[in-house]
Amino acid sequence: MKEEKLGTAAEVIFHNEANFYTILLFETKEEQFFAVGNIPNPAKGRRYKLIGEWKQHPKYGEQFAFSSFEEPEPTTEDGILSFLSSGVIKGVGPSTALAIVRHFGEDTLRIIGEEPDRLTDITGIGKKRAAAIAESYAQHRGYAQTVMQLAAYDISPAIAMKLYRTYGAEAVEVVKEDPYKLIDDVYGIGFAKADKIAQRIGIAQDSPFRIRSAVIYALNTRAGAGDTYAPETELTEDVASFLDVSREAVSDAIVELALDGRLYKEVLAGEHIVMLTGYRRAEKACAFKIMQLTECELSPISSDMERLVALSERTEGITLSERQKLAVVSSLKCGVSIITGGPGTGKTTIIKTILAILRAAGISYNLAAPTGRAAKRMAQATGEDAKTIHRLLEYNYAEGEDRMFFARNAENPLEARCVIIDEVSMVDILLMEGLLNAIKPGTRLILVGDADQLPPVGAGSVLSDLIDCGYVHSTRLTDIFRQAQESMIVVNAHAINHGEYPSFNTKDTDCFFLERGSEREIADTIRQLCLQRLPKYYDDIDPYRDIQVLTPTKKGLCGSIELNKLLQAALNPPDPAKSEKTFGERTFREGDKVMQNKNDYQLEWRDITTMEAGLGVFNGDMGVISNVDTDTGLVSVLFDESRMVTYDYSNLDELEPAFALTVHKSQGSEFPVVVMPMTHFPPMLATRNLLYTAVTRAKQGVVLVGRPAMANAMTDNTQGRKRKSGLGERIKELAGMEEF
Repeated sequence: MKEEKLGTAAEVIFHNEANFYTILLFETKEEQFFAVGNIPNPAKGRRYKLIGEWKQHPKYGEQFAFSSFEEPEPTTEDGILSFLSSGVIKGVGPSTALAIVRHFGEDTLRIIGEEPDRLTDITGIGKKRAAAIAESYAQHRGYAQTVMQLAAYDISPAIAMKLYRTYGAEAVEVVKEDPYKLIDDVYGIGFAKADKIAQRIGIAQDSPFRIRSAVIYALNTRAGAGDTYAPETELTEDVASFLDVSREAVSDAIVELALDGRLYKEVLAGEHIVMLTGYRRAEKACAFKIMQLTECELSPISSDMERLVALSERTEGITLSERQKLAVVSSLKCGVSIITGGPGTGKTTIIKTILAILRAAGISYNLAAPTGRAAKRMAQATGEDAKTIHRLLEYNYAEGEDRMFFARNAENPLEARCVIIDEVSMVDILLMEGLLNAIKPGTRLILVGDADQLPPVGAGSVLSDLIDCGYVHSTRLTDIFRQAQESMIVVNAHAINHGEYPSFNTKDTDCFFLERGSEREIADTIRQLCLQRLPKYYDDIDPYRDIQVLTPTKKGLCGSIELNKLLQAALNPPDPAKSEKTFGERTFREGDKVMQNKNDYQLEWRDITTMEAGLGVFNGDMGVISNVDTDTGLVSVLFDESRMVTYDYSNLDELEPAFALTVHKSQGSEFPVVVMPMTHFPPMLATRNLLYTAVTRAKQGVVLVGRPAMANAMTDNTQGRKRKSGLGERIKELAGMEEF
């Protein structure tokens, strides 16, 4: 039976910042007891009305389990002082709270809510700080009201906070009108959570509204796994089974969604498929633009291209192989060209030769790569300015429309007459659409990458599709140059790629294998390597900055989650001099290596060297926590050694530890030393191209730890999941290339 308890938090016994699960020692006028439930930012001395019931815990005895709460505003000076001193209002600590309450007394909260300018009467509070205090107070009141209303639908305070942050005062109405809208709008809410809310509201299991939402969710889930489309029969059966509804009902929902323009039904290469509108638009636009750039007339460079290549060789002091010369000449003669090859095959040398010829011919160019780390490497290798593709296209965020857009587009194209993109294996179909849209006809587009690496994190297989379709001129580099042959990293990478088992522990090698049995032994050895053994072996290695642990998976003792805990404790242990913040099961500590795990186009950054400011931090960006301010609830992270970004505690779910990364997350990066566990992993992950990608991330050394048979099994496993991507087929259809 539900009861109400009005009282005060005498002590906060436990609080989880991620889901707000809290254990309180709670006092009313009549009694004192333990209360358990979800409350954001609880503090000793705060007054609450808890709604719940008594439950018997098998270990801790009787507890009051509350499902919802209210926080009545205090009316006495002592109550107001306790409320403001708790830290719930940003910009107000205990000393400031005391000064405000002494000045305004019992009228304090009305002043903050209705006349915040009067706060400037208090020494140390200016107009900007007064406005911030008023805004924080208004958000607190709005959030508290939202929590109470959403509790009726069994929505926890943790989710309620996300909803309020996204929708503001409209959160309750949005939930009642369309709970499935939360899937697209609120980070961390999937179909299961939205569906549970929908059931509370009363939406029927076979509701067309529910089925349509499940179809969209299923397509988005497939896009998250890399597919731009789904076979219609397969999609229909999967959704029907998942929802326990008829296939006919799902087919009807697909038709309705197609009529509404939210997805497309079509036949591609003889197969009936279903696509989300955005991915279909991107594939068709890319296919058209590739054809346009390929067939458009180019500004001439020279009729004697071979002479220019020879002149560039003398100028740059290099000698190109015949295959490299072919790559240079074809790249300058073709509207769109691809240069692909593994490490040590001379891709950078080709780029430098092309740049020398472009400079001599007076043709402007842009260099770019998908990530900041890849762009930085490209700039260092060529001696030229290189940007991320996002920055090249001048990305912006349209706040009113809640979307990201590129200022460089068809109406405002790039001025350069040649665009060279490195690490193209990382480019997904949506980013390629933005890039191609900003390149005007007559511009040379040169795509450089390694087609044997893992596909991009986003949907599509752009590089593979362009090579496989046979329409775009492609040069594959296979020869390893003499200097590169001295590195067993390069030799082993090519061996793996050819299906040959790699060699380790040879004389003067840079590739090592430490045989270990159990996963616990493997993990402990990795810890020892990072903390002691590798720094001793390599004189110039910083164990913190230069050693990167990679793993195929997140789960298990040798997955990134557990390895991050182990390595954080070893490399950056708790220290009284270092502030930290626990968020869910993660502890973020000053000095920690971290990675951004989603694209956030609204996050502000400032370059600490140039003082340039901008918006946008992207999935895969790596940095180091420079400051955890427990007073303001802010965490500062330095990315790429120059861009400072500040996170509110509530945004910490966008960060994850980066002492250990999955191999997918490491794409586009290069590390002095790579360490990787070799144990049993799911066959879909333990593939040849994953091992190849991991090995090619290293510059000076690779250390595999575990069972040698696993490395051989990965080399043998070419059964990696092939993505469902239609770019190549669309190019063939446009070009009339049925024979391919």
